[in-house]
Amino acid sequence: MIRDITFGQFFPAKSPIHALDPRTKLVLVVAYIVMVFIGNNFFCLGLAAAFLILVTALSRVPVKMILRSIRPIWFVIAFTAILNIFYIQGEVLLFEWGFIHIYDRGVFTALFMAVRIILVVIGSSLLTYTTSPTDLTDGLERLLAPLKVFKLPVHEFALMMTIALRFIPTLIEETDKIMSAQKARGADLESGGLFSRVKALVPILIPLFVSSFRRAFDLATAMECRCYHGGEGRTRMKKLQMRAGDYWAFGVTALVFGGIIAASILLPRVY
Repeated sequence: MIRDITFGQFFPAKSPIHALDPRTKLVLVVAYIVMVFIGNNFFCLGLAAAFLILVTALSRVPVKMILRSIRPIWFVIAFTAILNIFYIQGEVLLFEWGFIHIYDRGVFTALFMAVRIILVVIGSSLLTYTTSPTDLTDGLERLLAPLKVFKLPVHEFALMMTIALRFIPTLIEETDKIMSAQKARGADLESGGLFSRVKALVPILIPLFVSSFRRAFDLATAMECRCYHGGEGRTRMKKLQMRAGDYWAFGVTALVFGGIIAASILLPRVY
């Protein structure tokens, strides 16, 4: 399960999606999440899914890597679906056993919510798959630049967010190594009740925290050795520049967004 967490990883490739400006990708990811939550029927989700399939195909990110990003959240998806099945009532009763009543509307809503979560997770993962940490920092800093009027440390905030995303795969790999080492020493991490499993995590969490603080200290030392003093006077080797592909991406996304809004208004909603 630990190895299935791929959020924060960057997959280098030459594709139209990789070539987009990071500011474009950040804005479009937010717009995609909004359009998925605005849609209130299956036609909207189908349109959002078709758009996501097109973007995934253009990004040239392996399908296996995309599917791996969904595995860690299967429990959340299943739990959300079960809640909707049992708590939402409808007109047609499909199943009844004791106090359990399952209606057609509950099943449709459960399926709708599950698909919505999957689309949001895949769409968000594509941002880190197709954008390097450096580009992500520059794009986030440029988008948040108007906040400098309020004396907010925009550069430091963008750098902090990017470093956090970058270290997610590193910490996951470190956790996997610590778990393997503890199992080799005879530690039982999978059997027993809930209290026993939580107690068994202590030998994993302590080395993980120590390793995390050590990595943070080493990173801070390396930045000081390279004379890093924040965003003041900082120059960039690559300047961000909008190209024709970025405007095409905005145009296509706007069309899909408009279609989802129209379908949400004209077609009957699921819930």
